[in-house]
Amino acid sequence: MKLFNRLLLAVGLMVMFSTTAFAYLDPSVMTYTIQVVAGVVVAVGAVIGIYWRRAKKKVQNTLGIDENAKKEVEEDVIEINDDTAKK
Repeated sequence: MKLFNRLLLAVGLMVMFSTTAFAYLDPSVMTYTIQVVAGVVVAVGAVIGIYWRRAKKKVQNTLGIDENAKKEVEEDVIEINDDTAKK
């Protein structure tokens, strides 16, 4: 509740003491803004993905679930015959 009160106070003070600014915004400002928003979205998505995998792994370890239990694994042996190597 303290945080909400502080935010409300800050917004109120900004509204009370705001002044009109006559400024020119270059058209490229929108491009920079889009890039910043896209960068933030990608970074937040990466962080959420990392923590989601960690939480999922922790839950699986706690419950004893093995995600590779039903997967079929091939052998790493590669056989090369002399007949196929000469062709």
